[in-house]
Amino acid sequence: MKVVVGLGGNALLRRGEPLTGEAQRRNVVAAARSLAEVARDHALVVTHGNGPQVGLLALQDASMPNSGNFSLDVLGAQTEGMIGYLLAQELRNEAPEVRVATILTQVEVDPADPAFGAPTKPVGPVYDAEQARALAAQRRWDFAPDGAGIRRVVPSPAPRRVLEIDTIRLLVEAGTVVICAGGGGIPVVFNGWGRVHGVEAVIDKDRSAALVAEELGADALLLLTDVRAVMAGWGTPEERALDVLTLGEADSGAFPAGSMGPKVEAAAAFVRATGGMAAIGALEDAVAILRGDAGTRIVTEA
Repeated sequence: MKVVVGLGGNALLRRGEPLTGEAQRRNVVAAARSLAEVARDHALVVTHGNGPQVGLLALQDASMPNSGNFSLDVLGAQTEGMIGYLLAQELRNEAPEVRVATILTQVEVDPADPAFGAPTKPVGPVYDAEQARALAAQRRWDFAPDGAGIRRVVPSPAPRRVLEIDTIRLLVEAGTVVICAGGGGIPVVFNGWGRVHGVEAVIDKDRSAALVAEELGADALLLLTDVRAVMAGWGTPEERALDVLTLGEADSGAFPAGSMGPKVEAAAAFVRATGGMAAIGALEDAVAILRGDAGTRIVTEA
């Protein structure tokens, strides 16, 4: 099968962990172990999140005197290289027989997307209210609640087209594991003269993973995170794992926008567009999810 795996940010940096090189490497090693199991039997394409990493780079850039204040598209490209390097290296270490390539991926968005006027995508670390107020005044950043804290939020336009999809397709057909569309891809637009340039945004990684899967004609889309399944009644005594989720249930709006909602929406969009298999679950269960023995599978009807 041709399988696209979207690695959630929590699969690469566990909740509450410091954003250090050691923590990221440790989690990437665990991710590579699970991905290698899939790669040995299937054509594999890997996408990944970058929220904590791109936010940290933005802070570092803003703290430098006389800095160029690099835009989010450039910072996103840096995280694609950093995380892609770590994933490619550890995949080679885990499965030396597998060829691996990391592709810096530009993803076209609509410059008129209303998301540019309503930032919602959280990036960077969690702050308390006082820290957020100071940064908002100093950097003119937007902030929104995230759990018990506050995080910076940036525009998150919908992905429309993957510019490097033909290159990705060629590599997959040649038997190469491709790591691409990191952090949702580098957001770009075309001007009136047909020239492409980056924009100040971060694309939702799950929506980009679904778009990559659709454009490649993938058989399966796996959105992997640090929870074993989509939960009904999350955080309540009635909480239970869902083995199956219909498209109607996925469209119900019952899943929080700040956590499972984007994954459910992206998986449903892929199933609706292609009729392929889509599932959500824990990174370590990737092979079992493909077999239908773990995770939550999104289906057209019960």
